[in-house]
Amino acid sequence: MGGSGGGNNDTVRPPLYQCTLAGGFGGCTGDMLMHSLDTVKTRQQGAPNAIKYETLRRAYTTIFREEGFRRGLYGGVTPAFLGSLPGTMIFFATYEWSKRNMLQHWRWCPEGVVYLSAGFLGDLFASVVYVPSEVLKTRLQLQGRYNNPFFQSGYNYRNTFDAARTIVRTEGWNAMFYGYKATLMRDLPFSALQFAFWEQFQKWAKASCAGEDIGLGLEILTGGAAGGLAGTITTPLDVVKTRIQTQVRTDLPQEPLPSAGTKPRIQTHTINIPRQMTAIKHLHTYSSAIPPQSTLAKGVGSMQSHLRSISTGGPSTTPPIKNGAMVLETDSILTGLRLIFRHEGVVGLFRGVLPRGVWTSIQSGTMLVMYQTLLKTFNPGVAMELEM
Repeated sequence: MGGSGGGNNDTVRPPLYQCTLAGGFGGCTGDMLMHSLDTVKTRQQGAPNAIKYETLRRAYTTIFREEGFRRGLYGGVTPAFLGSLPGTMIFFATYEWSKRNMLQHWRWCPEGVVYLSAGFLGDLFASVVYVPSEVLKTRLQLQGRYNNPFFQSGYNYRNTFDAARTIVRTEGWNAMFYGYKATLMRDLPFSALQFAFWEQFQKWAKASCAGEDIGLGLEILTGGAAGGLAGTITTPLDVVKTRIQTQVRTDLPQEPLPSAGTKPRIQTHTINIPRQMTAIKHLHTYSSAIPPQSTLAKGVGSMQSHLRSISTGGPSTTPPIKNGAMVLETDSILTGLRLIFRHEGVVGLFRGVLPRGVWTSIQSGTMLVMYQTLLKTFNPGVAMELEM
């Protein structure tokens, strides 16, 4: 994360432990407050052809109606909390410590470079905690409730502990760090843009108010606008990260999906997709929750949103499909961006941009306002240098 510069002679920096606590609680509060929107974004990115998740409002109401609030919209909230609180505390501790030391000892270095360097170190150290929690969170968000009859993600974990145990057992410890590079490549530019925007917006607000105190309303507005703009711009990187962390590996045994004993019943049908539909002759498995009286003639749209590829022995020029989204089968950010752009266009790269923009806007506003408010509360009557 980046920041604003300098300090005044008549102000003092808050103690490091206070910055750590204030930043940690502020960031975690913002994450928890907006978790349901993050779930909607994950569904839109992980299942781009699912019509019921097409718009923000429709996705939100559909998930709530079918799966409920706790297990649907707030699925994956436990790993989100376990990663958010320590992750943001590690970030703010590393950021503040490295920034202060670089400003003191690297006087020749431009302040902007110092802030970006401190932000890089903060994100790097926090990623050790944050990335594993992101893997668990995104998979549980995409899956929804256990034995979910309304959406087949390819995963079927009972809870956070079961998800972690299953991933380690079937995919190895390294699977807990899937998308590590993609997460850093998303967070580093996001943080830099977020605080660059925030610094500029703060300057404009203080100039318009002719003073340092711009009031709570403008504090929320500047923080929210900075986060929303940064989140919107970095959406393609977030799409790639989500796809990498949630893609089902076809070379590993899959966890059982809802059995015939659950309601509604899960039926599996093997069908040949006509050449006109795929431009190649592939064999696919169509798996969805089908009421007893329904037929396969529900329309091509619903069929394509549940296709899963099966290897037929030869190499294919078309990526495998899961939930209507191609399985990238790569951890390269650039390769992932190229694949998504080639097969889904610009729309694919900006899948989930609305919930991400709203989420980052409110989350950033909450975090920055709480950060400054808590520091003022810790030090009543003291002129503190609160800039990031």
